[in-house]
Amino acid sequence: MNTENKLISIFGSIEDPRSHINQLHNLVDILLIGIISVICGAETWKQMADFACSKEEFLKKFLKLENGIPSDDTINRVFSAIDSNQFENCFMEWVNSISEITKGQVIAIDGKTLCGAKSKGVKSPVHMVSAWANENNLVLGQVRVNDKSNEITAIPELLDKLMIQGNIITIDAMGTQTDIAEKIIKNDADYILAVKENQKQLLEEIKDEFKFAKEIEIDTNIDIGHGRIETRKCSVISNFLFIENKDEKWNKLSQIVKIESIREFKNSDKPLEK
Repeated sequence: MNTENKLISIFGSIEDPRSHINQLHNLVDILLIGIISVICGAETWKQMADFACSKEEFLKKFLKLENGIPSDDTINRVFSAIDSNQFENCFMEWVNSISEITKGQVIAIDGKTLCGAKSKGVKSPVHMVSAWANENNLVLGQVRVNDKSNEITAIPELLDKLMIQGNIITIDAMGTQTDIAEKIIKNDADYILAVKENQKQLLEEIKDEFKFAKEIEIDTNIDIGHGRIETRKCSVISNFLFIENKDEKWNKLSQIVKIESIREFKNSDKPLEK
């Protein structure tokens, strides 16, 4: 199945929220115009319609377009009315179908706040949790959450929708939860999780590991440029003494890594940042 037919097949499963009366344009036509135009750089409903008008002959090769190109108002109304969860699931299914995710690569899970977003005319920050495949330079999927704290519940939902087998999942401190680590392992992937004050006991245990460890692997890199000297030190511990209930809480935890960075001016003995 070629790319165009694959798009039509996947997005054709979305329920049409419109009345059958005065329905001039096919739902899949409108959805694919939106998707293709955004991929090509469109950022507004009008730009989507203008793009479609300029590429009408090309689009007619695989879309019906029985009544021509829909207006920007029509595209807006349709995208505002469809089930957003259905659309997200179809989009992720399509991305997974066309992307060959190289085994062993890094998939970064990260939460972002979209500043300036509004709901019913009132400023209401939108929080998205996204999965980014580093080698493919591709967003594999996104889940919208009501607020920053709900990232913890959104991450497992996103992981369930992705094909992560054989890859390495990185998550910031918000997602450093035993349940999330367990879900990653059950999906035959590995994890790299950041540890900060939100996991106070674990952070203290890690500090003790580095304080009392007899074997620490250390690699140092020095970068000189722009009037600064930056020294980065990576310390790794593979044998643990202080991580409580390691096998029960942090399944398949194999290493603890500490990254330290010191920046100095070339003509100064004082560290700029640590």
